[in-house]
Amino acid sequence: MQKETWMQTLILSFQSLGVIYGRLSTAPLYVFETIDAEDISSPDEIHELFSFIFWTLTLIPLLKYAFIVLKADDDGEGNVLDALVCSGIDFTVFVVNLKQTQTSLILAGGPFSLYSLLCRHAKVGLIPSNSGSSKISYHEEDEISSAPSQGKPENKARKAIEKYKSCHYLLLFVALLGACMILSDAVLRPAISVLSATSGLGRSLAKISKVFSPDEKKDHTANALKKYLPAPVACAILVCLFTLQRHGTKRIGCFFAPIVITWLIFISGFGLYNIIHYDAQILRAVSPVYMLRFMRKVNLRHEKLLSSVVLCIAGSEAMFADLGHFSKKSIKITFICFIYPVLLLTYAGQAAFISKNLRVDGAFHLSESIPHGSLEHVFAVLSLFASAVGSQSTITAGFSIIHQCQALDCFPRVKVVHTSNKIFGQVYVPDANWLFMILSIAFTVGLHDTSKLAKATGLAVATGLLVTTCLMSLVIALYWEKHLFASVCFLLFFGSVEAIYLSSTLTSFFHGAWCLIILLVFFMTIMAAWHYGTLKKYESDVENKVSIEWLTDYSPSLGVSRVPGIGFVYSDVDTGIPAFFTHFISNIAAYHQVVVFVTFKASPVPYVHESRRYLIGRVGQKEYKMYRCIVRYGYHDNVRDTDDFEDDIIRSIGEFIAREEYDHEALNSPEGRMIVLGIPSNDGNGLITVADMSSTTTVVGVSESRRGLLDAPSGSGGTPPPLGKKKRVQFMLPPESPQMRVSVSQELRAMIDARESGTAYFLGQSHLTARQGSNLLKRLLVMAYVFLDKNCREPPVALNIPNAALLEVGTVYKI
Repeated sequence: MQKETWMQTLILSFQSLGVIYGRLSTAPLYVFETIDAEDISSPDEIHELFSFIFWTLTLIPLLKYAFIVLKADDDGEGNVLDALVCSGIDFTVFVVNLKQTQTSLILAGGPFSLYSLLCRHAKVGLIPSNSGSSKISYHEEDEISSAPSQGKPENKARKAIEKYKSCHYLLLFVALLGACMILSDAVLRPAISVLSATSGLGRSLAKISKVFSPDEKKDHTANALKKYLPAPVACAILVCLFTLQRHGTKRIGCFFAPIVITWLIFISGFGLYNIIHYDAQILRAVSPVYMLRFMRKVNLRHEKLLSSVVLCIAGSEAMFADLGHFSKKSIKITFICFIYPVLLLTYAGQAAFISKNLRVDGAFHLSESIPHGSLEHVFAVLSLFASAVGSQSTITAGFSIIHQCQALDCFPRVKVVHTSNKIFGQVYVPDANWLFMILSIAFTVGLHDTSKLAKATGLAVATGLLVTTCLMSLVIALYWEKHLFASVCFLLFFGSVEAIYLSSTLTSFFHGAWCLIILLVFFMTIMAAWHYGTLKKYESDVENKVSIEWLTDYSPSLGVSRVPGIGFVYSDVDTGIPAFFTHFISNIAAYHQVVVFVTFKASPVPYVHESRRYLIGRVGQKEYKMYRCIVRYGYHDNVRDTDDFEDDIIRSIGEFIAREEYDHEALNSPEGRMIVLGIPSNDGNGLITVADMSSTTTVVGVSESRRGLLDAPSGSGGTPPPLGKKKRVQFMLPPESPQMRVSVSQELRAMIDARESGTAYFLGQSHLTARQGSNLLKRLLVMAYVFLDKNCREPPVALNIPNAALLEVGTVYKI
């Protein structure tokens, strides 16, 4: 793995200020503002609340995330073997050449990152695309090493979790719950931050209006500005903010970072002024004695106060959820050296001001702590920009979570745009972006109250933090293999702190926290329905597949013909013949000279290296010219929507044919034994490519009639009429091809001829329906899945396939 330079670290640290830490930096806008002044009985309680803020910032973002959780990054190149074992693959020979593994900094974070680590190190995965039973052999010409170790030794915790299926479902639910909290936060956080800033703008304009308005209209004008101005301005800012997302994390980070730096220096400077001018004794509140004094007299009123305090760490989860956008070093350095001390100075200054102006109207708003009236107007404008930046972290975290969930079959197919060629985790999801914008504006207009939005946001923050703690405790025991006592201590220590905040936010359930439940039901229904439908569809495909003998023994009696060309058959099954393809052959009675069964397999890792991307094997005997290709990818990989995907598969099959010559065991091996291959270069043993931009690929139209297919019998050499054209590369045998065996050379030549004759693509469409008598929950999940499947913005196989060459064969499954 390439080592990150200090210059790269500084650049990423600068960009992270505008993406990750914008939220933490704007939390002072509403932490104290959402506290009801009537709930504060004395200035001492302000000191106690600041003690809570100090220790909460120290324990959660600093200790938990910066020093512990960030170490659990899901490094895509860190353990390829474990990723493949999780996919159910039994290795016979496996070689890892670390010297050839050169990647840029590849990291991923969030609850699904922790969940994927658990899937790799304990058999708890429920994702259908992670299952399989293929045996693989892997060969390299220059280096062969011994078989890998059998994995990490078993322990009691792993055995207990693997034994009970209910634990598997519980872990998936917890991971989905954490993902839902981040997605809900991406809706609520922009609403509360922008609305809080615009309320400050309304207060500033109200003061100006009192100077220029007639005496009899001063109060009326000021109250109108405070009441009616914030919502329209907030909606306009939200539209601008979400529109900027398409420019990508790098551009937004470079643009937003100076705003965050200016904002933090501005508020921390006045925080220092307020400490000196109003109450220097506030610094004594860093002692935990103040916090314990508050806990001794806790009641319902104090619980309400803590529901506002938890907002000071709103945005901490972005340090881990946005890990794919930046490096661990840059995130940690930025927080420890800049964000943490500046925020403490700001909160201390605001608490010092409030403690001496407890009964002053509006004292809990941050703008009131600005000492000079003219600077208050500057603060109002700067807070608007800072609030927009503060929403960026949750939005980008939402994009990352959707991308991960989609790759692991827990979210419908949506378009994902990779906005950086160097930091592969930087993604933009257009559909999710507009959904976040609509929901955020709806909550802003509907609630029109910062306090209500704060209660919902606080509940989302506390729940998300507790989910991370639960998953992280399992990672400590199962992945890091620390003593169970260490895992329990981590869970009890951080979990107890977060449970206190969770209980405090639940006391405000009917005062705004109920909004989160609406978003939770919305996102959880989408994820659960899609996962359930995907799982059932996969199980139905496996149950209805047929063996290779059906195609080779039974089909000749039907008068099935072989026509020139290559047929790519896309399915989810990795052994046998998919049911939809047999349905097609039974009705058309013809299939192509060369058939390639392609299956995409998601691995619970961010990335699968290109050198281990494809698994190639035969289907049936050599004379059938049928192959199977399993394409492995991680939840941050982008392998499907490339223009040269088909060419890569053909070259990999050519390399497989050439290597198989030296693998005598694989010549007569049963189906399922495959070879690990990457994207072969032109100096490989199989096919090589020559750019041929002037020529086009002829695609065999799979929508043509049975008569059209049978007009070109096997071996006739005829070419079906072209129904679609696209630019392509030309294949040829390598210069040393005369040294090959005749059978190998003939098979490679047949592959070239088939490619020249044309290409067709077969895609199965499985339609799910609930059986009569199914319970209500199953019916609702199936209905939701069918609706989502019909309205997906991306096709099941996101390849640049000409419409004339694509055949979708539908099958109906009752579950």
